[in-house]
Amino acid sequence: MGGWSRPRGGRRKFSTAPRPWGRISTPWLYLAPALVVLGGLLVYPIYQLGLISFFQYTQAQVSGGEPTTFKGFGNYAELFSDDQFWQVLLATVLFAATCVASTLAVGCALAVLLTRVRALPRLALMLAALGAWATPAVTGSTVWLLLFDPDFGPVNRVLGLGDHSWTYGRFSAFFLVLLEVVWCSFPFVMVTVYAGIRAVPGEVLEAAALDGASQWRIWRSVLAPMLRPILTVVTIQSVIWDFKVFTQIYVMTNGGGIAGQNLVLNVYAYQQAFASSKYSLGSAVGVVMLLILLAATLVYLRLLRRQGEEL
Repeated sequence: MGGWSRPRGGRRKFSTAPRPWGRISTPWLYLAPALVVLGGLLVYPIYQLGLISFFQYTQAQVSGGEPTTFKGFGNYAELFSDDQFWQVLLATVLFAATCVASTLAVGCALAVLLTRVRALPRLALMLAALGAWATPAVTGSTVWLLLFDPDFGPVNRVLGLGDHSWTYGRFSAFFLVLLEVVWCSFPFVMVTVYAGIRAVPGEVLEAAALDGASQWRIWRSVLAPMLRPILTVVTIQSVIWDFKVFTQIYVMTNGGGIAGQNLVLNVYAYQQAFASSKYSLGSAVGVVMLLILLAATLVYLRLLRRQGEEL
């Protein structure tokens, strides 16, 4: 420990050893600028979101016609007593879970495929995937609507479905949005998992192949356990992205579908806040979404720690 020390000869001598608190504080000094930026961009808006959810805040309060009044948990009580909220919450959870499972399946399968094709096909697949990833959500949603258009879309002609409308039925509309979400999300999983596979020693895979293991067995028993930290990251990212889908639903179902049959929580919050001018109720929906995502992430990480995984 730094400071003055008394040697055997009785004279004081200054120790040049670094103080422990200096070693601890140095990383925080490097992180301080990023923490300040994150605090301004994330912490303060979340604080304001939670604050508004406890007040009566509508268009009348925004225009100054009525004073802002404190409601406490009144907005949450109103939200939880609304049957539509629970229907939308269930639809959001099911839709997000399906999107996450489909994205992981497609991304992991293509990552394995990249390791088994030659350089030119690998480059073509990577460029196509990165093109899908770089496409803005509004543009991608519009293109998918044109592909499945009942009058001019090529999909109905190829499948012989005539003028079938994919956005009219609830499940077909969700399925169409699911395809678009997976299309724009799988490249992240594919590239990340592919990088992880390339880091696995080739001797391990060769030994498994010599033992007669099939490709599925190699993935399940060798690659998946070794790539579990990477799979954890892409799973959590996919859960966060797919649970708060907004653009695809809003564009492809024209704001939530017929009579709100394709609403998810993000679109539902937008309708409450801006279409109905109930900003406090929309803020309450946002807080609920934030708490659900935090809880899901923490539970998932806790399960992994119980299994002995280092994160």
